[in-house]
Amino acid sequence: MALPPELSAIRDEIRQYAVDYGLDFFEVIYEMVDSEQINALAALGGFPVRYPHWRFGMDYDQLSKGYTWGLQKIYEMVINTDPCYAYLMKSNGFVDQKTVMAHVYGHSDFFKNNYWFSKTDRKMLDSMANYAVKVRRMMDRFGQERVESFIDCCLSLENLIDPQLPFRESKKEPEQEEKSLEDLEREGKLHVERDYMREYINPKEFVESQRKKIADEKEKEKKFPATPQVDVLQFLMEYAPIEGWQYEVLSIIRNESYYFVPQRQTKIMNEGWASYWHSTIMTQKALKDSEIIDFANQHAGTMAMAPGQVNPYKVGIELFRDIEDRWNKGKFGKEYDDCDNIIQKEKWDKKLGKGREKIFEVRSVCNDVTFIDQYLTPEFVDRFKLYTYEYNRRTHQYEIVDRDFKRVKEKMLIGLTNMGQPFVEIINGNFENKSELLLTHKHQGVDLDQRWANETLRCLEQIWQRPVNIETEVEGQKKLFTCQKGQFNEKST
Repeated sequence: MALPPELSAIRDEIRQYAVDYGLDFFEVIYEMVDSEQINALAALGGFPVRYPHWRFGMDYDQLSKGYTWGLQKIYEMVINTDPCYAYLMKSNGFVDQKTVMAHVYGHSDFFKNNYWFSKTDRKMLDSMANYAVKVRRMMDRFGQERVESFIDCCLSLENLIDPQLPFRESKKEPEQEEKSLEDLEREGKLHVERDYMREYINPKEFVESQRKKIADEKEKEKKFPATPQVDVLQFLMEYAPIEGWQYEVLSIIRNESYYFVPQRQTKIMNEGWASYWHSTIMTQKALKDSEIIDFANQHAGTMAMAPGQVNPYKVGIELFRDIEDRWNKGKFGKEYDDCDNIIQKEKWDKKLGKGREKIFEVRSVCNDVTFIDQYLTPEFVDRFKLYTYEYNRRTHQYEIVDRDFKRVKEKMLIGLTNMGQPFVEIINGNFENKSELLLTHKHQGVDLDQRWANETLRCLEQIWQRPVNIETEVEGQKKLFTCQKGQFNEKST
């Protein structure tokens, strides 16, 4: 549904403010939707058409119930495409619509200019529709239950990709050194000093059998894959004994997973950037006096951060503001870091005025990990009372463990690295010469969730059609977990 005239006027006004502030965004197409429609879109990841699967229906049911019971409300939705599509709730008031439009222009600017989004498919709207057609044809031909069951397996593995792959130059496998004709002839033959004895000591049948034996031994010694494979889905597409339609399903799940990776890598930055600009545009340009209280109420609700949780909107906007303030006042560099006088550091102001320029630079090059790693400061942690917490088994409650800056930062980075997912890679596709799959989990201080690990192994076994193993560490002890015919075993290594 197209925008009514009054909202079209607001859109043009907000768009001009965004341009005046220097935002560079994809053209935004707004569509009006009701609560049921926006819940359906949210369940489909923001896209109007996806392949049929029960997961989307389950997500819609949860969102719909949350809205009905007043537990949640989706104010807007925007997707990373060119042009950029955004959906507005019909029930929103004018202040909410202004705020949402300003927020959307911030997102669109981030999609267009952040490095981590630069490799995404900007025509994903069309791609999703094509995937839906393909899957429906598969279901018609091979049966809905069979196709949907295979999709279930693939979705359980959708995070087993390499987030850095789109930015890595493809490397060819090292070629084996070519052998000379004399080398090939020599292989499989016994050494003979006298030429006239050669045919008797090395008969043709014996030479051929020896060559085959040597070739078989070399094939066993060859490492497969040559290097550890982080992109498990790609490995399965290339080597798993699957049918053509299953290859297509794996390809669809993999492509969609890579499309959504930057959104998971930049959740704090993306929401923080959009919130920064909706706050700036509304408070400095777009708000009327009669709208201030409504805006403040809505904005405060968005920024609220419950104890023990990280609100990406709040952390993102405040960190961007902190960076802007520090670069305006010159609160960075060796001279500032070496200053031990707390009062002097609080009053520090070199009047550089480089804050706005700096946050645009940060927006372009960082993801959440580098954002937190480079720009989170002890002063920021103290000001916003950030802390680490753990579950106390004695009191059966979560309790504050530490407010130390280094530990708080480390805890945040662990949760953001690899989007909070375990580091898993394939190291052997012919484990113990049994065509079994061997994966390894890089422990890095965090144990595997056994329930999720078992489900992942079970799905891998269904696709690989042979037993699947994973090496990991549990409470300091190296373990090997195996899934064979749906049964799980473990042993210490």
